[in-house]
Amino acid sequence: MAGNKSYTIVEYFGGDDGYRCGYCKNEKGNFSHGMWSHTMTVQDYQDLIDRGWRRSGKYVYKPIMNKTCCPQYTIRCHALKFQPSKSHKKILKKISKFVSKGELPKGQDDGEPMDSVCEEAGPREPAKVCQSEVKCAASIDIQKEVAECPDSTEVQKEVADVAPADSEASRKDPVSVTDGRTTATAPKPGVGADASRPPCRKAKDLRKERRLQKEQMRQDADGVSSSPTPSQTNQPKPLEDFICESLPDNSSHCLEVRLVPVSLEDPQFTASYEQSAALYARYQMAIHGDDPSECSESEFRRFLCDSPLEAEYSPDGPEMGYGSFHQQYWLDGRIVAVGVIDILPTCVSSVYLYYHPDFASLSLGSYSALREIAFTRQLQKQSPKLSYYYLGFYIHSCPKMRYKGQYRPSDLLCPETFVWVPIERCVPHLENSRYARFNQDPDAGDARVLKDVGRALVLYRRTVMPYVAYTRKRKGPGDETEVQQYAGLVGQDCAERILLYRA
Repeated sequence: MAGNKSYTIVEYFGGDDGYRCGYCKNEKGNFSHGMWSHTMTVQDYQDLIDRGWRRSGKYVYKPIMNKTCCPQYTIRCHALKFQPSKSHKKILKKISKFVSKGELPKGQDDGEPMDSVCEEAGPREPAKVCQSEVKCAASIDIQKEVAECPDSTEVQKEVADVAPADSEASRKDPVSVTDGRTTATAPKPGVGADASRPPCRKAKDLRKERRLQKEQMRQDADGVSSSPTPSQTNQPKPLEDFICESLPDNSSHCLEVRLVPVSLEDPQFTASYEQSAALYARYQMAIHGDDPSECSESEFRRFLCDSPLEAEYSPDGPEMGYGSFHQQYWLDGRIVAVGVIDILPTCVSSVYLYYHPDFASLSLGSYSALREIAFTRQLQKQSPKLSYYYLGFYIHSCPKMRYKGQYRPSDLLCPETFVWVPIERCVPHLENSRYARFNQDPDAGDARVLKDVGRALVLYRRTVMPYVAYTRKRKGPGDETEVQQYAGLVGQDCAERILLYRA
């Protein structure tokens, strides 16, 4: 990692005022704590999202779970153990059919108005931010200041998993028809079934038999005479195989996925910036009904390009490094979808997805999530700790947001003890109450709470110091209650690393 060469600098704003909820539309029912992050290390953000925080641009917020109208629980998927469901496979087949044959499904997608967790349901950052002073403070050599102060020191997408039923099982297989016809003739009364015909068999059994025959032929070609063992035949096909099948060679279309760092210094990012911004505006107006002024280039930059995360590289990390990225989906030379993601020390965190409205019927929300899970699995081979895929927030009280629980195995974060609990154990509690504590140990508490607020780091007059030193230097009304609240929300690790800006 960066090895203490950079700091996270934040301004904390509290969470007393309610604002409009993007889920239940309650005008004053959504409550959250918020802070503006001028710069942030990937490890600090990893620790913050593991305590229920989430970013929208440079604004980082944490829902007040026992107060807000629609509690939002952090959810993560175990990417290495993930197996696509039947509906996921249908979506991959739909993509394959489109790429190979150019057949776009008719009509709109099965209710896939991608969720705007950060945009609509998340809070807007406060207008009063001391930009000039903090910008100046953030630009100094903090290492030098620390030396002078001895006391210093781990999408959105709405997913459409409902697809037309697979008709393959209902079609007659040619193997079961001897005369070449595809319709069966009813037997004569009193005679019974035609004994000259083979008995009817399920299409699923026929497919399995053909699969075994192909496996046997492959082994015979390789000089292996033994038949497949039960463990071999029952081994589920990995996600990557389904994705490869969805991108056939010699197809009507060319679909390519490019990972681009979010940086104006990166030539790929700057070359595609205008096209990406135009696609975002088109998506927001068509899918979410935004006014053109709400999806301007400056709003696009603020929401999906401005990131507090500093790019970092580590010998045991992924080759592209950590930070914020755009995963661009190029179809025949133009961008049709963009998945915004953060690559962190132990996870890939999904931020947002926007796509061309003409391709809404392709379930691109689900498809991009599957691609991001596969991408997480790829990164884990380079960085063993990076094995989770974070889908943002799970909102059980909002039925259309429950789709995230279908990416299993997955966990929800306990809002009181900040331990991960399998979602199967959490859902029964959420059926009874919107807000629930998942950790069933009554004696368990927050193991990472900061007990001594004096140890929290602050940035005061361009100098890094512990809060106890700051209290001796400052003049004016006390702010200990606010700092205690902040320290309790970010936890011990972050409070002792993050610089809390004090004017």
